[in-house]
Amino acid sequence: MPELPEVEVVKQSLEKYILNKNILKIIIKNKKLRFPVPRNLSNKLSFLKIIRIKRISKYIVIEFYKEFFLLIHLGMSGTLHLIKNSNSLKNTNLSFYHSKNFPKKHNHIFFYFKNFSIIFNDPRRFGFVKLIKGKKNIHNYFIKLGPDPFGKKLNLNYIKKYFYNKKKNIKNSLIDQSFISGIGNIYASEILNYSRINPLKASGKITEKEISKIILHTRNVLKYAIYKGGSSISNFQTVKGNKGSYQNEFRAYNREKEKCKNKSCRGTIIKLNISNRSTYMCNICQKK
Repeated sequence: MPELPEVEVVKQSLEKYILNKNILKIIIKNKKLRFPVPRNLSNKLSFLKIIRIKRISKYIVIEFYKEFFLLIHLGMSGTLHLIKNSNSLKNTNLSFYHSKNFPKKHNHIFFYFKNFSIIFNDPRRFGFVKLIKGKKNIHNYFIKLGPDPFGKKLNLNYIKKYFYNKKKNIKNSLIDQSFISGIGNIYASEILNYSRINPLKASGKITEKEISKIILHTRNVLKYAIYKGGSSISNFQTVKGNKGSYQNEFRAYNREKEKCKNKSCRGTIIKLNISNRSTYMCNICQKK
């Protein structure tokens, strides 16, 4: 499932192509996604200008003129593809499968612009789109999410208050979207390895020094992952079909039995199962 860096990369890709452009029409081929696609999508948005594109947690939020907001969540396997009108869908390398044949059966929504189209493709159909009218309603939709990792609200006092007396392990706290929005399984392992914190340690026992490390490495890891275009360990790609490369920089995730990369550490990365999720940690520098 795409996490914050991957969604940010897609958001930045979309900004280059659709910001300040008018959508001409929308065709829905399959409305049966995680939530049914709104039938009136094309009627509401056709010929409206896109004035802003944001990432909120793992969501892409496209703001149109007249306070219409289109939410896109990629789910587990959703991807967006840019196809120029001159291209044939039978001969493109932008597909989910990176093959010459575009997988038509998984193309659920077509967004048409003047010279190109954006296609929402999702084999597992865990992704979804929602249409929300009004700034108050869009605010209320996200009100239960925790602060963004890059925002000022994520600070020492906020985390200390949240962690107070909590028995939940730090790994599960990091992926709790009501605590911090946008971090998932991959980057939680990375952040904790950089911070040299055991993922099983109770959140209530995390020290102020460790909290400072978590804040620092959360921002550094996510920022570097965005710079590298995200992690393409399964199907992630930009709207132009480019893959991310942060998976080549992993310090812990998916590196079981390999040497820990932390300075002066002779440990080995081991794999744990925490709440049915694969978690990676060093058996020495993260042991405590």
